Order: sequence, then structure tokens, then C-alpha cells
Amino acid sequence: MWPLDFCILSCSDSSSFPWRSCLFTGARRFIKGTSSSRPATMMPSGPPPRVCWTSVVFLLLACCLLSTGAQGQMYQLRVEPKDPVVPFGKPLVVNCSLDCPSPGLIFLETALSKETHSSGLGWAAFRLTNVTGDMELLCSGLCNELQVVGSSNITVYGFPERVELAPLPLWQPVGEQLNLSCLVFGGAPRDHLTVVLLRWEEELGRQPVGKEEPAKVTFMVQPRREDHGTNFSCRSELDLRSQGLELFQNTSGPRKLRTFGFQGPNLNLSEPNAAEGTPVTVTCAAGPRVQVMLDGVPAAGPGQPAQLQLKATETDDKRTFFCNATLEVDGVTLHRNRSVQLRVLYGPTIDRAKCPQRLMWKEKTMHILQCQARGNPNPQLQCLREGSKFKVPVGIPFLVLLNYSGTYSCQAASSRGMDKMLVMMDVQGRNPATVNIALGVLAILGLVTLAAASVYVFRVQRQHDIYHLRPRSTRWPLTSTQPVTVAEELS
Repeated sequence: MWPLDFCILSCSDSSSFPWRSCLFTGARRFIKGTSSSRPATMMPSGPPPRVCWTSVVFLLLACCLLSTGAQGQMYQLRVEPKDPVVPFGKPLVVNCSLDCPSPGLIFLETALSKETHSSGLGWAAFRLTNVTGDMELLCSGLCNELQVVGSSNITVYGFPERVELAPLPLWQPVGEQLNLSCLVFGGAPRDHLTVVLLRWEEELGRQPVGKEEPAKVTFMVQPRREDHGTNFSCRSELDLRSQGLELFQNTSGPRKLRTFGFQGPNLNLSEPNAAEGTPVTVTCAAGPRVQVMLDGVPAAGPGQPAQLQLKATETDDKRTFFCNATLEVDGVTLHRNRSVQLRVLYGPTIDRAKCPQRLMWKEKTMHILQCQARGNPNPQLQCLREGSKFKVPVGIPFLVLLNYSGTYSCQAASSRGMDKMLVMMDVQGRNPATVNIALGVLAILGLVTLAAASVYVFRVQRQHDIYHLRPRSTRWPLTSTQPVTVAEELS
């Protein structure tokens, strides 16, 4: 049989057998005297080696054969430092000590490279190199042929390699929203890492750093006129005070914000909602050093307004006017735009091209009365049959019936007036009277033709019939059928 400590070490060094912790947990519970507890049952992801199964059986038998007094004793295996926080990539010395009268060999389970640093009776120190990630350490030892384990969790921290504030625009308009982005390269653990946006030394906001690499954290600010020439920067904070360490800070280089303020451009309409035929004046103006342009036509000079005059018509409704302002600062040309829309109020008009004045439809078929009207405000359109209040739908499908025939008055009305037009609707039945008459004539002609054909066939057959005569007596001589002349009768 293999030694028990060799079995435990062999199993613990293999990450493919998750049942190893079951063995450690069961031994720990037994040594602490919790006889009512049972080790958790875990299924391995693959077949364990025979040596480990043998040792499991050996351990269970040893536990059963121990005296009750031995079971009640409690031993501990301490791992120091307990749950350390270490710098990224640095070495770490771990001490495993067992408070047992007759301690056995002590081992350390880890995926890191390790070497024995020093050892003595009941203790052993191991030196771990290049610690680069969070992990759990397990120390195991023998006490009176019983397995005792202890654990410790390593947390690795690292300062960000650098923190940067993304480039700012050359010039930023005052009052317009500006997005500032802080870039963080490296740094761990991320759940203890925060980024702070600074204006000079004033904190404008802070946000946690995500898991992406590099991490990008965005802040929204609205520059003021007095922010011209202000320095902005980003500061990273790795707060490990809860781990017994310090608050580590790193600040990016500053970036200077340059702002500018136009007195506009201001774009105004003398009549934003003008009635048709009303004169309208469009004006674009800005500061004294600003050159403005209205719909592509520049003003007379910097600081001068640009104007456009027109008489509002139906085609000007929803027309958009554009004003562009240009300012040159330190050899840099800055632009700012404004736009405004004109609404013209005009009476309703029915579109004759889209509303046919005469319709011929079949009875019990689906059709749409395609009539449209324009106007501002939008007119209400309806079609009523003259002499009655019967209304047909407009713009939606409906079933055409025979009694829909007639003349309809289509009216488009709004607060600006009314427009009318007549629509003739001719609905034809599926069997019109002319069709019925034609069918009747055809039926009569068919009967006459049939009767004439029957008479003709009867006459032809009668002329071709053969008749057989029965003689009255065989003694009568046959007489000639030739005619008897007058001379023969006189002789």
C-alpha cells in the first residue's frame, strides 16, 4: 500500500480530480471531533488512480479504529500569512505549522512554482515565485496518522500601468455637452479600482473600472465660459485599505480645454406660422466678429446680420432655413449652425389627380376611394351622396354594393376653408338587364333552331321509308302497271 501522505499529495497536485477537497474536509471534520458530520460526497470528473482509492479506504478504516478519546482531540494546521494581498509578480513565503505532539510531514498544494524555504518539527516554509493571479493555497500534514489541512487565499494586486485622458477637441462651444474619456491600462483587482475625473483639483465624478483592457470610463460635462484654459485630468484609485494596505493613486497628465462662445447665431422668423400671402422676414445674426451666412448667401461683413424676405405660399410650408456662423480664433476656423422651419397656413385642396371623378365598379367587390386633400391645418375629407347623408369610406377598403351607385360630393374642410368636387360612382350588377335579354334571345333562337332541325329530320326519314303489301289471293293474275291506251280498251 502507498503511504497516505503520498496519496493525498498526488491527488491534490492534479486539478482534474475535484473530489480531493472531500478527503481533506472529511479528515478535518473528524479531527475536530464533529462525529455527527459526514464529509460531502462528490463525483470525480474522471476515474481516480488506484493508489488514491486505496488511501481513502485506509483513512476511513483508521478513523473507525481510533479510540473515542483520540477523536475528541482537536489539532490545527495554520497557514501564514492568512489571506495575503501581494503585488503582482512578486514572490511569497508561506509558512505551514501544525500544533500536534507527533507531527508528520507537511506539504503545500499550489499550481505555482515552489521550493522549500525552511522547515522544522511541525512546520515548513515554502517560497512561491512569480505570483500573478488570485488563488487558494492548501497545506496538509499528518498528526497521529490523521490528515490535517489548512487553507489561505492569495489576492494579487497591481497598479495601473498608466492612466490617460483622451484628447480634447481643439475648441469646445460653451454650453454644449462634452464627453471626456479616461483610459486605464492594467490594474488589479478591478473591483477595488476606481477612476476620478478632475477639473484642476476639483472632483467632477468617479466611476468603477470595468473588466475590459484597456478600460474606458466616460464622463459628461457641460463646459462654462470660465472653463476656457482649465486643466482636466484623470486619477486612478486602487483602494486596498480593507485588505490592510493603503489607497494607491495615480494621476494622468493634464489636458487644457479651450472654449469659445458665439452670441448665437440667432435665427428668427418674423412669422413662424404665417398665413398664405403674408410677408415673412428671416434674420440670421451673431457676435461682432462672426461672419454669418443665410441659405448660402453671406452677410455684408463680420458682425452684420443676413436677411431674407418672401411672401408665404403653399410651397413654403415646412421650408427649412439654415444659418451658418464662422469665427476665426488663433488661426483656427470655427463653425456653428442653426436651422428653423416655417409653417404656412393655407386652405384645403382636394388633389384632382388622385381622386377620379368617375368610377365604374362591379357589385360585391372590394375597392378603395383614393381621394386625398392637403392643407394646413390638415383638412377633414368625407364623401356624401347627394340628396342623402349616406357616406362612403375614403382611403380604406370597403365592399361595393349595387345601391352605392350615384353622385357623391367630396368635401375637404378646415379652419382655413373648404374645397368640393363631385365623384360619379356607377356600380354594375353581376347579371345586367342587357345580358339577361341577350340570353333570352339566344335561348329562343336555340329552341327555334332545334324545332326546325327536328321537322327536317322527320321529313327526310318519311321519304326514305319502304312499304310491303300483302296480296289478297294467290289466284289473281298480276296486272301490268303500264297505262292502258284508248285503242286497247275499244278492242
